[in-house]
Amino acid sequence: MDGTLVDSEKLWTIALDDYAAHRGGALTDATREAMVGSNMTRSMRMLLTDVGVPATEAEIDAAASWVAERMAELFADGLPWRPGAQEALRRARALGVPVALVTSTIRSLTEMALETLGRDTFDLTVCGDEVDGRNKPDPEPYLKAARLLGVDPAACVAVEDSPTGVASAEAAGCLVIAIPCEVPLPPGPHRVLRDSLTDVDFDALGELFARAA
Repeated sequence: MDGTLVDSEKLWTIALDDYAAHRGGALTDATREAMVGSNMTRSMRMLLTDVGVPATEAEIDAAASWVAERMAELFADGLPWRPGAQEALRRARALGVPVALVTSTIRSLTEMALETLGRDTFDLTVCGDEVDGRNKPDPEPYLKAARLLGVDPAACVAVEDSPTGVASAEAAGCLVIAIPCEVPLPPGPHRVLRDSLTDVDFDALGELFARAA
């Protein structure tokens, strides 16, 4: 979702920077880059370490609540689409391809984002707080989505923008369309690099889906 369908990674940067300043510190560029695609718990642990605060469970929970509240304020102002995302979702729906949203973002914020994305756009959604702590880059988010869709992960195409997300999808056995947003993505044997969703041939994917079905 973040960085793939909507250009919300920049909003995360605002919220994370605000929290760092709230704690009297500053978020480094290297740490922010490492957070891209990560779940809330892992991101808060890195953030607290960056500002010199012990990353205890209580501190992580408090930081997560603070950042989630700030993100809710930012999400409420609306989310800008990534290039080609709206058309990609429309084409997938028109072609009858099952679509799952697999995001590291927590459910409460994802529900806000769905006001922009459209709840009927997806057959199901899997959020970062719904995988029993087995978040990206663990394959479980994509494996769970495939189980709920009733499909083989090897028959799935994942669209990702971060190294963490790509690693998760590849570990699950999916082919990955890798579209970098905030951080670069290197080539790999199980990924296809594209500059944006406007460069993806969804009609060809629909033909592959039809043959597989």
